[in-house]
Amino acid sequence: MTILDEIAENTKRRVAEAKEKISLEEVKKKAYKLPKGDFKFEKALAKPELSFILECKKASPSKGVIAGNFPYLDIAKDYEKAGCDAISVLTEPKWFLGKNKYLQEIAREVSVPVLRKDFTVDEYMIYEAKILHASAVLLIVAILSEEQLKKYLNICNELGLSAIVEIHDETEAEIAIKAGARIIGVNNRNLKDFTVDMDNTRKLRDKIPENILLVSESGMKCAEDIKKVKSMGINAVLIGETLMRAENKKETLMKLKGR
Repeated sequence: MTILDEIAENTKRRVAEAKEKISLEEVKKKAYKLPKGDFKFEKALAKPELSFILECKKASPSKGVIAGNFPYLDIAKDYEKAGCDAISVLTEPKWFLGKNKYLQEIAREVSVPVLRKDFTVDEYMIYEAKILHASAVLLIVAILSEEQLKKYLNICNELGLSAIVEIHDETEAEIAIKAGARIIGVNNRNLKDFTVDMDNTRKLRDKIPENILLVSESGMKCAEDIKKVKSMGINAVLIGETLMRAENKKETLMKLKGR
């Protein structure tokens, strides 16, 4: 069993517990009562220049605790002041020490769109994301069937939520395209063994049609890394640890942008 399988299994148990407190029907009803979203996240990524999605996370399976002191609201506000285009918030509690309340409070406090970064294994989590005021969700091809992926993308469209469909190889790229993904995220980190291959985005760039927004995720640490992925004609980068560890987030983002 890979770490990804373990996380997915644990998430299924988490959802089952959540359903005991609030049923799927109830969560669904609440989500559809809210105004339909305007795909704010997608719009933020569609601008001509490279967009930056900055990640708010306390820990990760590969690095352990990244931020012992975790003033998540201050971090999110710093990201916004630094000029990010969107914020990604981890809500997975066991390996990433995330919480739903981090997402909910950050979404209320910032004006940029917020992505719920979690391991979506059930439609319940999409309705939940809407209630928590997320603008987007993450759908990982490696843990979903093609049928589930199509269904979840339809739900996102109905709610006005964007979805990053995350891939790691050519087979997953084909599945994402076939399912109707409008945003594809290439993870440079292999979620099965957590190794990082910065060349992964380049390998898969040609497999993704130009009309699909493309995000390069993980492993970018310096302006040179950003320059490399930018030259591939991608739309956005998702950066976590580099910014999380930075004392001065504005200065670090400026350096990554090559300014």
